Amino acid sequence: MAIRQILRRSLSNERRTAEVPKGHLAIYVGEDEKKRFVIPLSYLNHPSFQELLFQTEEEFGFHHPMGGITIPCSEDQLIYLTSRLSTT
Repeated sequence: MAIRQILRRSLSNERRTAEVPKGHLAIYVGEDEKKRFVIPLSYLNHPSFQELLFQTEEEFGFHHPMGGITIPCSEDQLIYLTSRLSTT
């Protein structure tokens, strides 16, 4: 249920532009400087990604002022995870 709240809040704040295609979501990752990634919504169903979302809820709650979800992981961790998800 918490994941739905995060997504609902993030999607309602996100501007509808050509930068985020239909069926995708903008997320921000990085330790010092946040980098924006656009990922398919289908990734959100994967247990590994859901674990990141639970960590996000614990660290940031439901307030994401950048318009997308801010994920508490490094850019390298996200790239590794998304590369694994894109091959499944």
